[in-house]
Amino acid sequence: MTEQTKWEYATIPLLIHATKQILDQWGEDGWELVAVVPGPDGPNPVAYLKRPKAA
Repeated sequence: MTEQTKWEYATIPLLIHATKQILDQWGEDGWELVAVVPGPDGPNPVAYLKRPKAA
């Protein structure tokens, strides 16, 4: 039987002028982008990320 991957998640606001830098930094830390949706207040979108939990 194989062990099922356990995930941890993060939700981060994205600044329009720094979106690439923000996502690159989270990617360097092992996070994978899952989705980007409009933010609740204003023009800034929100990113949802995931990565495998450390054992």
